[in-house]
Amino acid sequence: MTRSSLRAVILDLDGTLIDSNDAHARAWVTSFQQHGFDVSFEQVRPLMGMGGDKVVPKLTGVDAESDVGKALTKGWGEAFKPMIATLKATPGAAELVTGLRELSLKIMLGSSGEDEIVEKELQHLGLEQLNGSRVTSSEVESSKPDADILGVALKKLGTTADETLMVGDTVYDAEAARKAGVRCALLRCGGNTDLSGEVYSDPAALLAALRGNVRE
Repeated sequence: MTRSSLRAVILDLDGTLIDSNDAHARAWVTSFQQHGFDVSFEQVRPLMGMGGDKVVPKLTGVDAESDVGKALTKGWGEAFKPMIATLKATPGAAELVTGLRELSLKIMLGSSGEDEIVEKELQHLGLEQLNGSRVTSSEVESSKPDADILGVALKKLGTTADETLMVGDTVYDAEAARKAGVRCALLRCGGNTDLSGEVYSDPAALLAALRGNVRE
């Protein structure tokens, strides 16, 4: 990775810093079933990386802002929260956050998750310091793959798109980055195989690349 003008990094959370994509999918399946929707894990899993505003209508045809849509999202959260304690960080996740700061790069978390869930995941990871530098789906009109989250993140960072790198683990991260004009690096540790472009195995591999090419 080469880019001497790099000043900031926007980090995705689920699948990027925490191995949670399968758990999120299982939680959605539980919520769908509880509310009478026959949706399988295989249908849900490829959509992880999107927020509930995208997942709910895509799989049920229900408006995410309707009473049923809100109940589905609430059910997902209730099913997912007990799983957080069982989840593991992706390889080198904490080291990546520390390393980015050592490289004098600004950091902003950019997640399609909701505030309460994001806070609990960060606490579990021991990365509570990112709570003050984050954008979640709760702050924007539309989650990934739309570019709303990245747009707000750039404003909070005070950097331009060409000075900023998006780090994620799904094609939805890549699409959001493309729409925002931000370079994107994708990680395989989220369990997704449909990745292309600038791809690394995990946070540790990305940090090694950055340390080799970013000038302080």
